Amino acid sequence: MGNRFICMKKKDVIVRTSGGDGSRSKRLNRSQRKSIGDEEMLHRRALSLAIHQAQLSQRFDGSMSRRVGSTSSRRRSLSDPFSNNKQVSDFLESLTVKKFILVHGEGFGAWCWYKTIASLEESGLSPVTVDLAGSGFNMTDTNSIYTLEEYSKPLIELLQNLPLEEKVILVGHSTGGACVSYALEKFPEKISKAIFICATMVSDGQRPFDVFADELGSAERFMKESQFLIYGNGEDKPATGFMFEKQHMKSLYFNQSPNKDIALSMISMRPVPLGPMMEKLSLSGERYGRGRRFYVQTLDDLALSPDVQEKLVRENSPEGVFKIKGSDHCPFFSKPQSLHKIFLEIAQIS
Repeated sequence: MGNRFICMKKKDVIVRTSGGDGSRSKRLNRSQRKSIGDEEMLHRRALSLAIHQAQLSQRFDGSMSRRVGSTSSRRRSLSDPFSNNKQVSDFLESLTVKKFILVHGEGFGAWCWYKTIASLEESGLSPVTVDLAGSGFNMTDTNSIYTLEEYSKPLIELLQNLPLEEKVILVGHSTGGACVSYALEKFPEKISKAIFICATMVSDGQRPFDVFADELGSAERFMKESQFLIYGNGEDKPATGFMFEKQHMKSLYFNQSPNKDIALSMISMRPVPLGPMMEKLSLSGERYGRGRRFYVQTLDDLALSPDVQEKLVRENSPEGVFKIKGSDHCPFFSKPQSLHKIFLEIAQIS
């Protein structure tokens, strides 16, 4: 891994039960019971919103490591700055950027971040989510989205409307990484740091789809043979989108996620516009190259294998790399606490 050292607590790498982000004893104290109750309430709220969305859109079918310039491989623990109010205050005062913009990946929507939103808010930070075009509650017809510019429009408008001097930490999951790269090229002055979570962190001239070539085959082969393509404008016209079957999605994306989050995803995920995934990005060293990029690898990922993620890191040289053992392609479901710690760690990097 080069110049990186491990910053992983032992409890973050042991095998977890599917019901949470760590083993729990049968006897829970009051704060633990409250935390579990809060999470259940958030999940019920997200599930309710997802059901409402499904009713509105019947036309749709359904181990961390960080490079810091040292060759040391010594272990250290992630600090928890929230054991008392003074530490919370000191932590927040030390941060120059407190706003996180969370960008979902293919098929998902802002709803997938519900655990992350709660944990960041509890830490005194300001999470903002966005539905990309044709995703979540954005009712743009997927079949009418042909370019990355069109797909990213809600994110670009959000960044355009930020106060002049305000900066954000921009987070992208999976193919949402392409939207983050696109935003870095357009607004390098507004983005303090960019975090790619098992994401398509591509080079200049690459397509987001190219990242998945090892799993799905070449783009040309996928377009010719895939059973998952959608022909929204007629079978005699080019494909407009794709969506995996539910059982296929479960095995690819959610092999470590709790059942309730899988259920939420099964009624909420929407088709993915194909055009933006096949578009080559134009990224310049003067703009995109100015960005501070961090990558989060998911080591039990069946959608984007750890080997492919490692290749992305080698070819694109982010400033820092973190790894989460025991996470599938959706760490916001399978390892939310570990993901939260990484966010806090990156927020504190000066």
